[in-house]
Amino acid sequence: MPFAVIKTGGKQYIVAPGQKLKIEKLPQKAGEEVVFDQVLLSERDGKIEIGSPFVKDAKVNAKVLSQGKGEKLVDFHFRNKKRYKKKKGHRQLFTEVEITSI
Repeated sequence: MPFAVIKTGGKQYIVAPGQKLKIEKLPQKAGEEVVFDQVLLSERDGKIEIGSPFVKDAKVNAKVLSQGKGEKLVDFHFRNKKRYKKKKGHRQLFTEVEITSI
């Protein structure tokens, strides 16, 4: 089964056709196609191609399934004996995609 390493949203992902993953938010709407052209490594027919920094003419196609927000993360700061407390929450936006082809 072919696989590739792509770069999107400042992170790297190992992907294979049929795989679903949550990545940093993309501007595309649900149902649209997205093409990742920053392929760092590609494996086809047992041959591994390593880019410097990207593999030439390699693309990974994906379909946007949904847009959403992750679960809430709580950031709490406390200083002992100083009456200092700070609490804030955060929900990261994400895009769920399904890899269609490499």
